[in-house]
Amino acid sequence: MLFDTTFLIDLQREATRRQPGRACRFLQANPDASVRISVVTWGEFAEGVDDERACADVLRPYPVIPLSEAIAWCYGQLSRELRERGERIGDNDLWIAATALCHDTDLVTRNGEHFRRVAGLRLRPY
Repeated sequence: MLFDTTFLIDLQREATRRQPGRACRFLQANPDASVRISVVTWGEFAEGVDDERACADVLRPYPVIPLSEAIAWCYGQLSRELRERGERIGDNDLWIAATALCHDTDLVTRNGEHFRRVAGLRLRPY
């Protein structure tokens, strides 16, 4: 599985408030899941955190998938397809979707509205 930034933000908020919510429940329901994040997700998450060490602590459990030529190709094809249909989504979401597609993995997100536009992308809401 690939975690979208929304999942990590929710997980951090739940930990900060010490009130488990839907992100914690998802982790509890999927204890053996192999989970990774896109380097783009890493960057989006880092935007909202002032302390580099705190950011790394939250993200440490999740291996980071770097961008590759295959992901870049997939991104370009998705971008063109969505633009031609008049259904563009944000560039970062496109990179994350392309990463999930290239790695043939589900995307865990609460941002289904945008990601549903991407044909073939398997979504796992939480």
